Amino acid sequence: MLLRYFTREILLTTLLVLIALVALFGFFDMIRELDDLGRGTYRLGSMLAYVALTLPSHTYVLLPAAALIGTLFALARMSENSEITVMRASGLSLRQLAAYVCVAGGVIAIVTLAFGELIAPYTEEAAKGLRLKATRSIVAHEFRSGFWVKDDRSFVNIQDVTADTQLLNLRIYEFDPTFHLTSISRAEKATYAGPNRWDLTNVELTRFEGDRAVLQKMPSATWNSVLTPDILAVLKIVPERMSALNLRAYIEHLRENRQKATRYEIAFWGKLFSPAGAVVMMILAIPFALQSARAGGVGAKIVLGILIGLSFFFAGRLFSHVGQLNDWPPLFSAGAPAFIAAFVALALLYRAEKR
Repeated sequence: MLLRYFTREILLTTLLVLIALVALFGFFDMIRELDDLGRGTYRLGSMLAYVALTLPSHTYVLLPAAALIGTLFALARMSENSEITVMRASGLSLRQLAAYVCVAGGVIAIVTLAFGELIAPYTEEAAKGLRLKATRSIVAHEFRSGFWVKDDRSFVNIQDVTADTQLLNLRIYEFDPTFHLTSISRAEKATYAGPNRWDLTNVELTRFEGDRAVLQKMPSATWNSVLTPDILAVLKIVPERMSALNLRAYIEHLRENRQKATRYEIAFWGKLFSPAGAVVMMILAIPFALQSARAGGVGAKIVLGILIGLSFFFAGRLFSHVGQLNDWPPLFSAGAPAFIAAFVALALLYRAEKR
């Protein structure tokens, strides 16, 4: 009976907090998109569709924070109404209370995992494709073989994009108006050199003239394209928004090509620790929510929950970046914040139980 009551109250409050946070972030997205409204075919309907497609990604990111604030709110309200006091006087221990919270946390962890693996990666890709096609008239997709971009009558395959937006190992397939292949250009590297112009290095150009092919090798060449570094930055989905399966495949791809995969490995382990982090945050909320009413009302505890959630979020980012810089083990870089939060939560629960 108590388990059902706690689970219902925590999940309902978390849902309300999550709806409010997602609506707020969606509103901010709409304000940001107003600057591009009217560009190309990007109209109000396209903008609303784009914002709607980004909401699952916001949901995935905000779920742990919403769970923390929802747990704080629900338990603080019960504490101020003396419900928990009566329950504890009737024999409810903090260990049992933590177990009840973990059950609700398990539900939230499953929802977080579902959004992170089954919904958010695909809606994020669809959102970027929709916006790019409407504002730039470019169609692009990312596969294990790299980026595939349609550029007017050309199809471009880019194996990798560096941090300074250099293109590595690219192929350009050019077609005539009747969709016959006219040439294939292979380049080792492409560097952006100005408005819609790229400098290619170590180029192999194959022209198809009737029944024969002519091969020409050049140390450098110029490629005119509507692609720009800004467009490529939009195309490339950040590792934190990719699914764990796609991350695993891309990590193997980088290893096969002897490229560094630390950032993607940290993101992979982060995807696995994210659901557990939501449960840890909920347990961490218990000692703060059960403080006496003199320590502050429900509003003060919500502010405290936001601060704790922000601290956990920035700690995760800090360990991720420092881990990349110092080549720490990806498992440690991704899991350290969750383990630290779990240790703090258990210590505070133990201290509260002894009082």
